[in-house]
Amino acid sequence: MSLTRRWWLKFTSLLLGGSPTPPVSAQVQAVPAAGVPDFGPEFPNLDSLATGDWWKRPQPKGPNPPPPMDVPRHEVVAFALYTQERGVLKITAQLYPLRPDEDRMVRLELERNGEWEEVSRVAVSLPGWSAHFRVSEWDSTQSMPYRVRHGETALFEGLIRRDPLDKDEIVIANMSCNSSRTTGLRPEIIENLKRQDPDLLFFAGDQTYRHTEHTAGWIEFGLQFREVLKDRPTITIPDDHDVGHPNLWGENGKRSTDRKGNADGGYFYPAEYVNMVQRQQTWHLPDPVDPTPVERGITVYFTRMRVGGIDFAILEDRKFKSGPLGKIPQLGPRPDHINDPSYDPQSIDLPGLQLLGERQITFLHDWGQDWTGVEMKAVLSQTAFCGAVHMHGGENDRLLADLDCNGWPQSGRNQALVEIRRARAVHLCGDQHLAVVVKHGIDEFGDGPYGFTSPALVNTIYGRWWHPLDEQPGPHPVKDSPLPWTGDFRDGLGNRISMLAYANPPKIQDEKQRADGYGLVRFNRSTREIKFECWPRFSDSSQGDQSQFPGWPITVTQSANDGRQATHWLPELHFAGARPPVVQIIAESTGEILYTVRPRETPFQPCVYAAGLYTIKLGPDQPDQIMLTGQAAGESSAVGTRTIRM
Repeated sequence: MSLTRRWWLKFTSLLLGGSPTPPVSAQVQAVPAAGVPDFGPEFPNLDSLATGDWWKRPQPKGPNPPPPMDVPRHEVVAFALYTQERGVLKITAQLYPLRPDEDRMVRLELERNGEWEEVSRVAVSLPGWSAHFRVSEWDSTQSMPYRVRHGETALFEGLIRRDPLDKDEIVIANMSCNSSRTTGLRPEIIENLKRQDPDLLFFAGDQTYRHTEHTAGWIEFGLQFREVLKDRPTITIPDDHDVGHPNLWGENGKRSTDRKGNADGGYFYPAEYVNMVQRQQTWHLPDPVDPTPVERGITVYFTRMRVGGIDFAILEDRKFKSGPLGKIPQLGPRPDHINDPSYDPQSIDLPGLQLLGERQITFLHDWGQDWTGVEMKAVLSQTAFCGAVHMHGGENDRLLADLDCNGWPQSGRNQALVEIRRARAVHLCGDQHLAVVVKHGIDEFGDGPYGFTSPALVNTIYGRWWHPLDEQPGPHPVKDSPLPWTGDFRDGLGNRISMLAYANPPKIQDEKQRADGYGLVRFNRSTREIKFECWPRFSDSSQGDQSQFPGWPITVTQSANDGRQATHWLPELHFAGARPPVVQIIAESTGEILYTVRPRETPFQPCVYAAGLYTIKLGPDQPDQIMLTGQAAGESSAVGTRTIRM
């Protein structure tokens, strides 16, 4: 490694993650004359449009080139995105590459009482040209204009929205898979989003498919969506294509040597590149709950975020997942595809295989019991906990099972769904290029939570279809659905799913018939209902629900995310106070937490799923007080009442 490269890696490591903001007076040494440090001789073309002597390189040619990186200097602040969580505001500003003689400091200003005030000044982080601001003691009850500035003329302006705790309905936009084969802006999506005005944006991954040119691809994404990014909190999490992979099994960060598909697990590219991608896309998220890096110093970002009384757990599907190569029998043309209809799904669900990893399961378990300031919960991740797809790539290309989804390994899938069910949370994701709403089954059909997979924002990369081989609905189909194949099914991995809606592309070659678009999810805090909406890319949201894909909207209740059949009841609880406490039910025979919820109203009668001895724990925000232990009764009218004062 050259002395220049070592110097830059040492210097930029001080600017990563949650490191303290440099003082306003901090100075940064000019970029060496040789240009911006790259990723070494093994990867000479990695992020080449923003490293080395980038300004000397010609603009790429071809049918789908990225935007130019050399722009007028008043435009070098491309976009910004932010979140706020428990008194901490975090903003990431993405800059175009700077020339060697340009200032490396970026400034954050807030408008207070009609005057702009500089509140922070930070050095740009390299590689990647991102700048990161942390403002503590943030007042989330007030909206405030902000602007990010560089030099004398470059700026990007937006609005930090107040936390909408006074709203009954909180709306999140669920998006993923933004094809880089369709360049240019996305006005048809942006206009709908501005009209629908979600409180939170969630991009579940594959924000870019530029693979080895993430900085250029990330800037391209920002240009396409900055009109909505600038003035509302945004969650972006990278998926496989963002880090340059066709598929990704992270295996705790080890290096992959299988360049044909990464099926051996790990990451192709240097840890510095992976960390750059994660820094650009996730630094602005609330601080990770367990920040310990994985192998090779690759950072983690799984965390939680609360908006308007809704609590979102943000997961990293791929970071800890086992790769299939060499661990399970190969049952198809490649290690991650199965086409043998006679195979036993249990033969690939082997001990030691990981899905989310123990650290994230621990996080989900703890998160499900902490209801501080919230009434409803949701889990956000890259991909679905099932394989709700039959056709892959082409309308006639049937695949029995794809191990790239979270349906494998099945034991890990069920373990995750049990934790999601304990919190009566819904699951939102993307990745699959096919919009579906399913109700997961763990031990029985319908006993798990709901999952909503968003369609691809722009679906020119890979088509997928739901198309059962016998072309028949499953048991218990959706009544009066316009879709022919709803009901109970087993996916190709043997997992139980109940299909509620799907959005097959009618004609993948036609831009207007690719079934691309986005989802909206409406959380109603008063009724505790969740409404799933699915909007085609070229729809007109001003025309109402008839513009959605057939089968949507779908409204479910919070309590239905636990679909187990109630057989017995505990004493009816009456709460004296303005807000019901958190209630947790524990089975004494096993010590298992059945569920933890904040009831909507008083009285509340907890249900259980078998006879036995149970403990009820309560607390204002966490169930830290044992209130009652007793037998469950088989009739809800015969178990008595309790009045609880918290």
